[in-house]
Amino acid sequence: MISHKHYLLILALVYLFFWFALAIDPVDRETWALENALPVIFVAVMLVTYRRLLFSRLSYTLIFIFLCLHTIGAHYTYSEVPYDEWFTALTGNSFNELMGWERNHFDRFVHFSYGLLLAYPIREIFLRVADVRGFWGYFLPLDVTMSTSMIYELVEWGSAEVFGGDLGVHYLGTQGDVWDAHKDMALASLGAVVAMTVTATVNAYLRRDFASEWVESLKLKHKRPLGEDEIVRLWRKKE
Repeated sequence: MISHKHYLLILALVYLFFWFALAIDPVDRETWALENALPVIFVAVMLVTYRRLLFSRLSYTLIFIFLCLHTIGAHYTYSEVPYDEWFTALTGNSFNELMGWERNHFDRFVHFSYGLLLAYPIREIFLRVADVRGFWGYFLPLDVTMSTSMIYELVEWGSAEVFGGDLGVHYLGTQGDVWDAHKDMALASLGAVVAMTVTATVNAYLRRDFASEWVESLKLKHKRPLGEDEIVRLWRKKE
């Protein structure tokens, strides 16, 4: 089997080639630059930390796919990705008409993919760094996916307020839907639910201790109340 280092290098080179190819003549250069701000920071953090936190090949593959999808959205702007034209060229039929859609849904697809593709790498962090087990190994990745999806919607809103004009409209990408942010968050959550359900199903099939670990993770570990009682205890200990 190919080593982690070589596998990561191959993914990185393919992604860089893809990114640079789509960086040439994007539909809107300002929107492209704004859309790429977070991915550039994300990739930089991964490069800095990869020696200390080397993900599995599966996690790297899922992250790679998500970044590629985002790169496509940034090149065309999410509301103008011509997936319907591509589908029509291949099949002779309109995908939007088949689905009964009136808007461009590429942004919704990527929000769903965010939960579907990144919940597992997030779970890997929780298992390896926080040493969570059982129920919490599935709930916490879902929780983080939902909360970061909400934070991204706030970032979109703030950016639209700051930049305004066409740049703000393109970045926000609501396409006239007042519930766009809510639907985006719901789809990201749904993607994470699917990812964690599949992961739990595989683990339940492969691991004999799956049920016992799940039950143990939900047991009360410390019977003594915390909160103000813990503050008093720590204060007295300090004295």
